Amino acid sequence: MSAVSTGLPPATATALETLLRAMADDEFVIGFSDSEWTGIAPQLEEDVAMSSLAQDELGHAAALYGLLGGLTGSDPDALAYDREPADYRHCRLLDHGRGDWAMTIARRYLYDTADAIRLEALAGGSWAPLAELVGKLVREERYHVMHASTWFDRLARGGREPRARLLSALDELGPDAATVFTPLPGEPVLVEAGIFAAPLSELERRWRAAIGPTFGALDLPMPPVANEPERGRLDHGEAFAWLWGEFTTVRHADPGAVW
Repeated sequence: MSAVSTGLPPATATALETLLRAMADDEFVIGFSDSEWTGIAPQLEEDVAMSSLAQDELGHAAALYGLLGGLTGSDPDALAYDREPADYRHCRLLDHGRGDWAMTIARRYLYDTADAIRLEALAGGSWAPLAELVGKLVREERYHVMHASTWFDRLARGGREPRARLLSALDELGPDAATVFTPLPGEPVLVEAGIFAAPLSELERRWRAAIGPTFGALDLPMPPVANEPERGRLDHGEAFAWLWGEFTTVRHADPGAVW
């Protein structure tokens, strides 16, 4: 299916492609990153939980790549696996390596709470395929937020070492925490078309208002404003280059494989 067959104006279709690529890459990268905990999580229950969360995210990515492929006439597998590392458009928050358990929980809490705000702004949007998909994603992502929030609170209140590890993770992730809301080309077009309920700058404000009470109650420093916010989905580092090598191994070994 080409962009013309969707009935969307060209500018809207192009802006929508940018949004779908960013969202799909976010879900794809965090899904693969969190799957690294399979077999080594700190508790058996968390081994199962993190595997389930990772599987959810990869399923969400597959659905989003499917919509993107429909818009562009591209193979969703090629979109997921056949790009070079610099061509991915996930937020830099997800560029950080798995790290220890506190790093993973801090990253997931920051991402899941931000993603919840983003999905809320897309629910009931004017482009039916995305609005329908978002309705399904919201139901699963609600549990992701609950899981991350429970562990975030547990680490913050868990005594000297867990709290110190969480603080260290927040210090490292802080400058990239808001990159989920990196401005996207064509964003005003999406808002005008009713696909997005508000600009990403407004969504960041809502996110900060939503997480502020938790950070205040736990006496944790709020994430700072992003450095070079316009580059928040660019300049991917060594940790992602390594992860890319891992998740493209099978594709490179058997280009005909499907997921």
